[in-house]
Amino acid sequence: MTIDTRDGCPSTTAGLGAAEALFHSLSDSTRLAIVRRLAGGEARVADLVTQLGLAQSTVSKHVACLRDCGLVDGRPEGRQVFYSLTRTELMDLLASAEVVLAATGHAVALCPNYGTARQDVGGAR
Repeated sequence: MTIDTRDGCPSTTAGLGAAEALFHSLSDSTRLAIVRRLAGGEARVADLVTQLGLAQSTVSKHVACLRDCGLVDGRPEGRQVFYSLTRTELMDLLASAEVVLAATGHAVALCPNYGTARQDVGGAR
């Protein structure tokens, strides 16, 4: 199966199931950080850049991905756009993930395919 991407975000037309696409959209640490920040209230890209310490182009790309996936929406106000989460259930999902991680002793970090140890070896996922 080939995965078609647009701005680093998986295309749901590439044969990925909806759940797989959802989890893949949250699998990037930058997108996850943006979601966690937006859980505290809406923010502009400029706010996210300052708070996350990332380049504007990086934040914009990841916000666009989250918007394309339907997880984030923008509210224009003058020349600015304020972004917020579209579904509060997303935070319930992340809270459930924390419970699973605690219950497994973070064993997923040791996963040879996706774990954090793999990132250290060779520097790639």
